[in-house]
Amino acid sequence: MSIFKISFIGGGNMGQAIASAVIKNHLAEPKDVSISDVSQPRLDQLKEELGVFTSTDNLEVANRGEIIVLSVKPQTLTALMEELSGKLNPRSLVFSIIAGKKMETLVAGLKHQSVVRAMPNTPAQIGKGMTVWSATRDVTPAQRTNAEAIVMVMGKGIYAGYESYLDLATAVSGSGPAYVFLFMEAMMSAAVEIGMPDEMAKTLVYQTLLGSAEYARASVKDLAELRRNVTSPGGTTAAALKVFEEGGFTPLVHKAVAAAYRRAQELGA
Repeated sequence: MSIFKISFIGGGNMGQAIASAVIKNHLAEPKDVSISDVSQPRLDQLKEELGVFTSTDNLEVANRGEIIVLSVKPQTLTALMEELSGKLNPRSLVFSIIAGKKMETLVAGLKHQSVVRAMPNTPAQIGKGMTVWSATRDVTPAQRTNAEAIVMVMGKGIYAGYESYLDLATAVSGSGPAYVFLFMEAMMSAAVEIGMPDEMAKTLVYQTLLGSAEYARASVKDLAELRRNVTSPGGTTAAALKVFEEGGFTPLVHKAVAAAYRRAQELGA
């Protein structure tokens, strides 16, 4: 039995990931999940894989759900709001995962008061995501409970009392997987360059990143102390870290995160 009926405007990777998680975790049955998209082949695929209702008509799909998840690209939001403005059920909850787009923009553009804005990241597709979210004052306690349930099936969630934290989260956790993947790529190519076979390099890098993250989370020590514990004076780790420091690794990461934050603010403006 479904806890709620849910609609997705946008059937891309994140929309599909959330829909799949909602069904898998019994928040909604497939018959109570609806998805719209501009691509009919994509809708056919989603209908085949998930057994959900699909349509290219955004308004039709929106009106089938108590919760309406907006999972479209930021540049298409203006046209979507014009299409849906003033036509949504006032009792519905709009749940937006559109990067940078503020709640006040959604409220004004849709002429709808109950809005949740969430910033998940791509590991949400396997239930290991990090989502920071916030809500307008008009979101009811029941709607907030349902929104939190959606957040939690994607992984871990943090509710932010101030919406400004979402742009910060976009720069850290939202874009963060790409930073990690870039570092992993560099480690793998470096391993191959010094003579390691491709598959061995892949296994070593994946497990090293996974194990390090889990170890750090389980430890009572802070990251700086954990780093020092691995670094023997005059040893191999010290030699590597010296190269990172001379190359300005930490300031470069700071600049990258700041650039992502500025871009998130620009998207919101």
